[in-house]
Amino acid sequence: MAKELTRSNEIVHRTSAYALQIIKLYRYIQNDNVGRILGRQLLRSGTSIGANVHEAQGAQSKADFIAKMSIAHKETLETAYWLHLLVKADIVPTEKMADLQDETQQIRKILSSILITSKQNRT
Repeated sequence: MAKELTRSNEIVHRTSAYALQIIKLYRYIQNDNVGRILGRQLLRSGTSIGANVHEAQGAQSKADFIAKMSIAHKETLETAYWLHLLVKADIVPTEKMADLQDETQQIRKILSSILITSKQNRT
């Protein structure tokens, strides 16, 4: 349980910092008409990750914790999709997006690990 709490604390901080990066990217792409449209979706999913992780910290049960973290995980997958489209549509250069895409995958892996551990420890 201590290892799970440590990972949960790490993910709380990382997803907050991540949300700020998403907000900055959203502001950056506002001058492109398509970027503005895709950016709204990105902003919703990218900031929702941290919101659900934070909400999971106050979960009323293990099942509630798992449900919130599962939503955060799904939002990470959606965010990765929007980031991918922004690069492929030449709205944001690949080199400008590399670190954010990497962080997206790292957060996804951490959330996956937390979910696996939490589901195994359901009792």
